[in-house]
Amino acid sequence: MFRRRFDKIFGLRTGYKELDALLARLARRKDELLRVLERTEIPLHTNASEDDLRAWAIKRKISGGTMSANGRVARDVMLGLLKTCRKLGLSFFTYFGDRLGLNGDQPRIPPLTILVARAA
Repeated sequence: MFRRRFDKIFGLRTGYKELDALLARLARRKDELLRVLERTEIPLHTNASEDDLRAWAIKRKISGGTMSANGRVARDVMLGLLKTCRKLGLSFFTYFGDRLGLNGDQPRIPPLTILVARAA
């Protein structure tokens, strides 16, 4: 049903060159655009991905970027850890302190790989 309606809508020719080109381009991507009908776990928006990048973009605007490649790597690693901890409901500072040994010799919090696997 959706595939027939898709073909009907995106197979239209309006007589407007730019609109017809856009409809034809979308028609060529039919399988990709309708994949969400077969795989319901695919979100219909990209808000989560955009939210993951927002903190990095704000930091870059404020600071003007990093001075070196090592600084860029360090920033990206820390931001990745922060976002992963947030998604797992874990305090980044508690996790980071645990990894630095501030809570004793033995870490109390399991490695993130284990926590991510449990959450999946």
